[in-house]
Amino acid sequence: MSLAQYFPVLVFILIGLLVGALCLGMGAFFGPNRPDAAKNSPYECGFDAFEDARMKFDVRYYLVAILFILFDLEIAFLFPWAVALRDVGLPGFIAVLVFLAILVVGFVYEWKKGALDWE
Repeated sequence: MSLAQYFPVLVFILIGLLVGALCLGMGAFFGPNRPDAAKNSPYECGFDAFEDARMKFDVRYYLVAILFILFDLEIAFLFPWAVALRDVGLPGFIAVLVFLAILVVGFVYEWKKGALDWE
């Protein structure tokens, strides 16, 4: 392999860097810049903290996050299967139907347990 074969990759990287720099530069040039004491404070929200940083969160936040990650990852498993559907044939299709049935059973279980209800 010669280095000439990597030239399109180098051009692609350079164009990507230029587009990113152009977007950042336009944002800095055209964007409003009106700092004040609240915006320059050490807190991202713009005002002083009024409670302890170690306050307890409701468990439902974590439960919803875990359920989202679980179902999101399981849906991500469907993309390779969809691409290879012709190669895997009927046995692969049946395997995915079993996979989706287990997913639906878990979803119905969580729904019946009230994990998706926000009070």
